[in-house]
Amino acid sequence: MSGLTAPVPGLVSVTYRQLPADEVVRLAAAAGLSAIEWGGDVHVPAGKFTEAERVADLCAEAGLAVCSYGSYYYAGHDDLEVADKVLRTAISLGAPNIRVWAGRAGSAECTGEQRQRVAEDIGGLAALAAEHDIQVSVECHPDTLTDTLPSTLRLLDDIKMSAGVVRPYWQPVPGQRVGEAGKHIDALLPLLRTVHVFAWSADGGRQPLRVAASLWQDVLGRLARATADDGTVRYALLEFVPGDDPGALDAEADTLCGWLTEVS
Repeated sequence: MSGLTAPVPGLVSVTYRQLPADEVVRLAAAAGLSAIEWGGDVHVPAGKFTEAERVADLCAEAGLAVCSYGSYYYAGHDDLEVADKVLRTAISLGAPNIRVWAGRAGSAECTGEQRQRVAEDIGGLAALAAEHDIQVSVECHPDTLTDTLPSTLRLLDDIKMSAGVVRPYWQPVPGQRVGEAGKHIDALLPLLRTVHVFAWSADGGRQPLRVAASLWQDVLGRLARATADDGTVRYALLEFVPGDDPGALDAEADTLCGWLTEVS
């Protein structure tokens, strides 16, 4: 697959919630990764602007990009004050993207009014963020309006009608097959820029990344071909290593980077 541009390898900081930000930076750099998505639950809480600036400096010194702020903002439930703190924190962090969750309930549980409220909230945040050249993305996640592919596509269309483009994140459902994952990726492209990379068994057990080789090699190849078409930088971010073990990161990063080399 020579001539293609593979996604940039990185780390989701919540992989190591138990570690301070300084150690997360050290581990990511030592593992040969290039970017970090910082979580707002532990490492860079919304409103902690000085800490956000400090973490941004840590990344710059280590040669790591801040690719996103994983805000844990729940659209349709959090208020304007929370939205303002999230945006200002992302600015302090130097993050080009804010990841949000599409509400607090799955698509089967939401009324049309609730869906509209979530879409309008995400659209409003996206419009504010765009004034600072920051993108907003929604994570495909259980118990939100992005819990199924049809609901995700509908939500993205609803937002686009009022506020322009909001991008999706993708991650595999435990035990997901290659063919189904490929259909999801193709349906979300070319909007899709970021995937959270991990391997879970059908019952949710965490496994070494190598056991999901067929799935991830296919997904990463699709992302690389999309980048060849549109030139968009895309990211493959490691998350949920077995046992939350810092000692597992080097091997997981080697596996991911090896696949990225194959598709480039």
